[in-house]
This record gives sequence, structure tokens and C-alpha cells, in this order.
Amino acid sequence: MPTRQGSADDADHNGMRTSSTDQIDSAKVAGRASAEAAVAAASVQDGTLTTPPDLTAAAFFDVDNTMMMGASLFHFARGLAARKFFNPGDLAGFAWQQLKFRIGGRENPQDIQASREQALSFVAGRSVEELVNLSEEIYDELMADRIWAGTRALAQMHLDAGQRVWLVTATPVELASIIARRLGLTGALGTVSESEDGIYTGRLVGEMLHGRAKAHAVRAIAASEGLDLRRCTAYSDSANDIPMLSVVGTAVAVNPDQRLREIARARSWEVRDFRTGRKAVRIGFNSMLGAGAAAGAVAAGMAYRRRDRS
Repeated sequence: MPTRQGSADDADHNGMRTSSTDQIDSAKVAGRASAEAAVAAASVQDGTLTTPPDLTAAAFFDVDNTMMMGASLFHFARGLAARKFFNPGDLAGFAWQQLKFRIGGRENPQDIQASREQALSFVAGRSVEELVNLSEEIYDELMADRIWAGTRALAQMHLDAGQRVWLVTATPVELASIIARRLGLTGALGTVSESEDGIYTGRLVGEMLHGRAKAHAVRAIAASEGLDLRRCTAYSDSANDIPMLSVVGTAVAVNPDQRLREIARARSWEVRDFRTGRKAVRIGFNSMLGAGAAAGAVAAGMAYRRRDRS
């Protein structure tokens, strides 16, 4: 399998240049926080983080449209809607936001920032326990049967080889860790929200784990766990994850968007596509939602619930 190793800055040549030092620093903070949270969560899950037979190799999987059909946060929002947190019709505006992304080829940083602020307002003042409990229920109800069997088989291949397998996603680390646990994986790198005494403050630690921040998270956990990134593999469907795909020795495009497919071809990266035409149509609207739009959908749901309570 052809390999290539790069850096988190590798994406600059693909239209993803970060505009300021503050943004870069925020991405690094998010990456480090995500790695620390991932190791802590995995240790709590098993009592201790089990040492695998292969000490220096691991696999990193994006979640939305790579491991799972559609966006995990959108499915979470659907679960909230079923619990009367908000009207399902409120999702339409956020789906339109992501439709703009699909047409334009990339997510708008302003849209992501707006969704980030909405999402933070949604968690502020709520308990970590509440989010964890909701995540467990909604995963079992709406996400468990949306896992791509082909991608799960790839993850199992790495587990069988004695390697650790981590999810890497903009989804909150609490939800991401539950997905990883249900799939029998090592753990998950996700967006970390600040909490005090078990209550969310409404602030992120760094930024959403998206784009460049994912690459920093992978580097941070590799340093923490003694991994050799040249022996690691990363999987994603989106060109937004080129920074992460570029820091490992082996990159694989799974169900890739058009831009990632072109880049994978240019770089001789392997491509795995588990979609069929009919299934792609069935997934349709829900699958269009990406990190920014889905976060906004969840935020709107909680805002609606608060208005309803008042």
C-alpha cells in the first residue's frame, strides 16, 4: 500500500490555510485536550489502558460518513427531537447550510464558528452525566444500525493485528467515546467541552476537533502512547481531514468526497468505497450534515427546549 507522511500544515497547499497564529494555537490546544481526554476515558472504561501486542502502530478513523452513515451529531439531534427537545423541522436550516458545503466543496469557516457558538450555548449549565446518558440511549436507538460494515471490518483488522484503534471526530468526546466503546475500539478523540464539578461551562478547550485540530490530536496521542506515526493508518471520507491523513504513514480514503478522491488519486492513497447508488440516495439528507451544520442542529434543539420550558 503506498504511503506518505506529512504534517498538519500539509493542508495549506489544498486550500485550508489557517488565517492566524491564534487559530493554530487553538487547534493545538484542542488536539492535546482531546488526546488527554481519550486516554483518560479509555483507562476508565477498562480500569487501565491495555497494552497491545503492537506497541507502535495504531489506526485512526473519522466517524461521520466513514465509520457511520451520516453525521453522528445529526442522529443525536434526531434523538433529542424524539424526546421533544425541539421540532424536527428546525433541522432544515442546518441541512441547507451543509448543502452549501456540498455544492461549494468545503465547509465555510464562518458557518462552523457560528455553529460552535450555538453548540456551546446548548451545553452551558447542563451536566456531563445528562449528555452521557442521552448519548448512550440515542446511540442504541439511532446509530448502532448505521455503522458501515466494511469500515468496521477494517477497524477489526487492525485490532486483530494487535493495534489500538481510535475514532477521531468533531463530535463531543463523550458521545465519541460511547461510539468507540459500543464498537469495541480502544477509544475516541473528540471535541472537549470545559466542565466544572460535572457541569459544562459553555467553553471549549481549544476549538472543535475539526480539520487541523484532528492532526494535532493524532500527533498528541502518538507522543503520549509512544506510537510511530509512520506505522499508523488513518481513514476518512472528507478532504477536510487531509491534515490528519497527512501525518500518518498510510492514508485511506473511505467513501470519499470528490475532492478527497482526486487527492487520493494524485497521492496514490488507497480508496475504499462501501456505498452503492441506491444506498447513497437513501442516506440523502441526513448524510449531508457535516461538523458545523450538525453542531448547529443540536444547539437549536436545546435552545428550543429552553424556550419551551420558560
